[in-house]
Amino acid sequence: MRIPKIYTETALTENTEFTLQEQEAQHIVKVLRMKEGDALRLFDGSGLFYPAEIIQAEKKSVLVKTSWAEKSLSESKLHTHLGQVMSRGDRMDYVIQKSTELGINEITPLTSERCELKLKRERAEKRIKHWQQVAISAAEQCGRACVPKVHPIMTVNDWVHENKNKGLSLVLHHRDTQKITDIQTPPQHVNLLIGPEGGLSQSEIKLATQASFIPSTFGPRVMRTETAPVACLSILQWLWGDFQG
Repeated sequence: MRIPKIYTETALTENTEFTLQEQEAQHIVKVLRMKEGDALRLFDGSGLFYPAEIIQAEKKSVLVKTSWAEKSLSESKLHTHLGQVMSRGDRMDYVIQKSTELGINEITPLTSERCELKLKRERAEKRIKHWQQVAISAAEQCGRACVPKVHPIMTVNDWVHENKNKGLSLVLHHRDTQKITDIQTPPQHVNLLIGPEGGLSQSEIKLATQASFIPSTFGPRVMRTETAPVACLSILQWLWGDFQG
């Protein structure tokens, strides 16, 4: 029987009894229909799993007891930060979910000259909370003990300047002839900038290249904005992350 992995905001310690927060408890009782004596694997985002047992289960309250801590083996040695220009509908949810499954560490939603989605402050804060929850759910599903951080929304220009001196920086640009496989030195940190439908403007690409972002292509075809991070992160993990000793 598969043991559910559950994220909790409570800082976990070994051999400790504590009560899960109401939202976590309701998910366990109402959705998973778990009961006293059932086993869980809890994690708080620190990279450790804590096998635990349900001591008491009620509708809005679940008491659990942790045992020993286990280090997660599901994290990549490559640190990746995705700067993704936002899109409408559920496409951004898809990006967050699949990027989490592919080992992303940080995600920053971006606005750009051609960005379709305009969010005012209150709506923006709600969307960030929603996207963070999408990342949590994806981490639970795919067996990660770390949860990617979804940062507040930034402009492309601000994000580029903030990350220009942090590892290898790439800007996806299908018209460029630079292939990712041409990069010889394996990086430990990669920033990946992906534009909206219609792509980044020439001025945004120029700004990125001036900040040492390398215009890169991951194939001869034009990818949709929600497809691009899935394809790119898969290749990055193959080259420098999950499949490297």
